Amino acid sequence: MPGIFWIVPAAGIAAIVFAIILARDVLKRSQGTPEMARIGGMIFEGAWAFLKRQYTTIGWLSIVVAVVVGVLVGILGGHRGIEGITAFGIAWRTAIAFIAGAFCSAISGFIGMYIAVKSNARCASASQSSLKEAVNVALRGGAVPGFLVVALSLLGVAVIYFAYGGASSPDIAPHLIVGFGFGASFVALFAQLGGGIYTKAADMGADLVGKVEAGIPEDDPRNAAVIADLVGDNVGDCAGRGADLFESTAAENIGAMILGITIYAITGNVAWVLFPLVVRAFGIIASMIGILCVRIRGEENPMNALNRGYYVAVGLSIIGMLITVQVMLNNWWLFWAGTVGVLVSVVVVYITQYYTEGRFRPVKSIVNASKTGPATNIVTGTAVGFETTLATAVIIGVALLLSYWLGTQSGIEGAGAFGTAVATMGMLMTCPFILTEDTFGPITDNANGVNEMAGAGPEIRRITDRLDAVGNTTKALTKGYAMVSAGLAAFLLFQAYLDRVAFLRGLEHFNIVNLARVDVFVGGLLAVMLVFLFAALAIRAVSGTASKIIEEVRRQFREIPGILTGETRPDYARAVDITARASLRGMIAPGLLPVIGPVVIGVLFRVSSDYDPAMVVAALLMVGTIAGIMMASFMNNGGGAWDNAKKYIEDGQLKDDQGNTLGKGSVAHAAAVVGDTVGDPFKDTAGPSLHVLVKLLSTITLVMCPLFI
Repeated sequence: MPGIFWIVPAAGIAAIVFAIILARDVLKRSQGTPEMARIGGMIFEGAWAFLKRQYTTIGWLSIVVAVVVGVLVGILGGHRGIEGITAFGIAWRTAIAFIAGAFCSAISGFIGMYIAVKSNARCASASQSSLKEAVNVALRGGAVPGFLVVALSLLGVAVIYFAYGGASSPDIAPHLIVGFGFGASFVALFAQLGGGIYTKAADMGADLVGKVEAGIPEDDPRNAAVIADLVGDNVGDCAGRGADLFESTAAENIGAMILGITIYAITGNVAWVLFPLVVRAFGIIASMIGILCVRIRGEENPMNALNRGYYVAVGLSIIGMLITVQVMLNNWWLFWAGTVGVLVSVVVVYITQYYTEGRFRPVKSIVNASKTGPATNIVTGTAVGFETTLATAVIIGVALLLSYWLGTQSGIEGAGAFGTAVATMGMLMTCPFILTEDTFGPITDNANGVNEMAGAGPEIRRITDRLDAVGNTTKALTKGYAMVSAGLAAFLLFQAYLDRVAFLRGLEHFNIVNLARVDVFVGGLLAVMLVFLFAALAIRAVSGTASKIIEEVRRQFREIPGILTGETRPDYARAVDITARASLRGMIAPGLLPVIGPVVIGVLFRVSSDYDPAMVVAALLMVGTIAGIMMASFMNNGGGAWDNAKKYIEDGQLKDDQGNTLGKGSVAHAAAVVGDTVGDPFKDTAGPSLHVLVKLLSTITLVMCPLFI
């Protein structure tokens, strides 16, 4: 084992210690006034109750799926053993790896929620001191899950790799640990779905009944859905995204290790298998230093300080990539492939900002369309969403072509595909920093809500309003990052699937997927159907849950007249409970679809010798990935543009032809609220869940591959 490998446990442990130090710093800070502390306690109570219900449901589903996967791999794929390991041995190892991945993913989601909720009131309290203090609390609160999640992923993959014989059989162990990535993807999908349905249903209920019907401000304490909305920010954006990025780093790490086996077989150098773990360890160190470099200068835009820290992390990641490649692989071409991946993450930041910030044409076009009502707002926003697919496809396409070409120039057989793996690992190097920025968003959003509900003055609200606007941008950037990384990873995991098929068939290569075959074409057709049906079920679940919360808020306004006058508090607990129960019911159908679908399709095509089920599933994986990425691009960026168009109008920046401000209460604002409501389930439920779906298709086909041979 290369000596440089010891940076993996060192970086993992350093990240955990770093997160603990930051957590202690945040938790020892004041929660503000008794009213702020009370509101923070209500948010925590609601978030904890939801996660407890959600993960109980997911836990039972995970156990059932682990048993089913083990049985299917052992029986239907039972005639395929691996060098002295029986089919039964493969089956139980896969099932245990699945449970381990599921457990670590669940822990990642819980960590993300817990620290974020504990940071909300503290960030609100810090805003009474200064903008700088509020940014420090939000950033450090976001960094805790950011580093713990990535450390758990890195250490988890490393531990299970060596537990399954990686030291003695580095060419076998990666094939045995694919269940770890499947388990992580399984939990991440349900966590993202359940949290996304909850948060957007509550958000829609709070906006439509509060802002539009009752004409009261956002986060007004008279609105029964407000606490549910604040809870949703944490269980959706924090817990869901934590589980999402855990499975991203785990699954893509395992896929890269499988691709490294091909070159290991040629060179006999185990560094090709261990390289993904080491380069990600350098990424943790680079991100840690980047976080420490974030410093607010006076009253500047906090986004500028975050960007400076991010650029430090990017620069150090490139240096780390250079060290890792030269020490382990001794190949300059692969260093440049890795640099492509690191730089793609920077390009994504600017592309996402262009489509989702109010300074640029796309959002302004939606703002101007709002002057004539909700219909033109929605039509224009839909067009903007579809337009974003161009930039997404170009970024992913150029990155894959360039990194593949750089890999082929290395002079090593099979290094073309490995070049795309190096690029993917390069992009993931800054994952801790990106996840920090993602959690920064809901912390500042909740802090703003806490200040509103606690009756903080306009000067304090001005600070948290600024932070909330920055948080919206960082959340949009994270979605763009996750989407493009999913695109790079999709090709990586697709190549890993082909390598696994070749491995199980005893072939040197399996690299032809013939869409001219009718069975393979049908497999691709069904893949696109899965993506659209999944999105439909997820959005319908949001709509159904939102209807229930809207009816409840209306009932409380109608039956408890003292609410609108401020004499009586709404029944927040009932609104939270209704939203939780409905969202958990709604996550089951769309969550099971991508789990069951590929297995059923692959097994059904075993019925005739005229079909090649392995090739059918390859088409399903390849075409489904493309459809999923394009759909996610449309939903994420379109929804983000709708959201910021509404905020643009609320900030008083829209004028009519006579120069009068068209702000809150205007026709344009009402139209923008409707557009934002349409975009909410796109950008926070279906869109982010499609990132997970794309990788779940890859991990489930990797695990269930013996069934399709």
